[in-house]
Amino acid sequence: MPDAMPETASLNFGQAVNAALRRALQTWPESLLYGEDVAKPGGVFGVTRKLRREFGERVFDTPISESAIIGSAVGAAMMGRRPIVEIMWIDFTLVGIDQVINQAVNVRYVSRGALAAPLTIRTQQGSTPGSCAQHSQSLEALFTHIPGLRVCLPSTPQDAYDLLLSAVACDDPTLVIEARGLYNGEREDVRIGGDIAPIGGSRLRHQGSDLTIVTWGAPSRMVTSAVESLAAEGIGADLIEAVWLAPFDTGAVVDSVARTGRLLVVHEANVTGGFGAEVLARVVESGVPLRTPPRRLGLPDLRVPAAPHLSATVLPTADGVVAAARRLVSTQS
Repeated sequence: MPDAMPETASLNFGQAVNAALRRALQTWPESLLYGEDVAKPGGVFGVTRKLRREFGERVFDTPISESAIIGSAVGAAMMGRRPIVEIMWIDFTLVGIDQVINQAVNVRYVSRGALAAPLTIRTQQGSTPGSCAQHSQSLEALFTHIPGLRVCLPSTPQDAYDLLLSAVACDDPTLVIEARGLYNGEREDVRIGGDIAPIGGSRLRHQGSDLTIVTWGAPSRMVTSAVESLAAEGIGADLIEAVWLAPFDTGAVVDSVARTGRLLVVHEANVTGGFGAEVLARVVESGVPLRTPPRRLGLPDLRVPAAPHLSATVLPTADGVVAAARRLVSTQS
């Protein structure tokens, strides 16, 4: 979607989300922004500050009912609106998941294409120190299992801006999964304005020839640090950040593994049924030659402990990524 020439602003992750929401409300007069504490309080994490002041009643607060928030967004989208709704924690989307699985993604199908549901659900996930088990889950695999739902996970201020706008522009229901641990991170130069990209694609964050590492979301920066440590000891890795899980950029991963012959997937979700299994399956089914069996690194199948010293022992770490990469490179099939 063409627009004005892009400008550059120094923004952290949360500010980049705010800038994207502002542009969406300016670009699409039919857009709405709402959720619990989104308007007057400016969001539980402060991401939607001042938007109510700028756009009036198009930005509003709702009762504490995730089912009503998502369900009303489905109806509004069917009637020509382009709603952007916030669910504070991804854990709470489960309260309204019927509205996603049985309603939003079925609109186009059951109406024989006469209607669409161009709605965007913003939420955040992942573990931060002191979070309880009901605020620490990583549920991206659950939502990628739903045909018709688009899913993305930005980890940089630039992608926080770009992916959210791509989601709002999409005529399919789209889930944007952010991470509260990133909202108040360091500022970076962010290009604002310019073209809005279609959904899909991945990011090649680092290049190497010894193995391919795939990750997404909150762990991406930790994995980047691990890849830099590996490079310092002579192990070169392709680091692919899968910013879109649905649709997933299978081609980029397969092409990389065809060159390196090794694959490590890292995610914060628990291993069983995680999206890492899907990545491994697609690579194996492609028939690309592997030098050693691929590996997943994620959370063991347990609840995330609230105590920081306990959660630190079970969540993936940079040291754990380095150790797993070393084993892959030293093992021959």
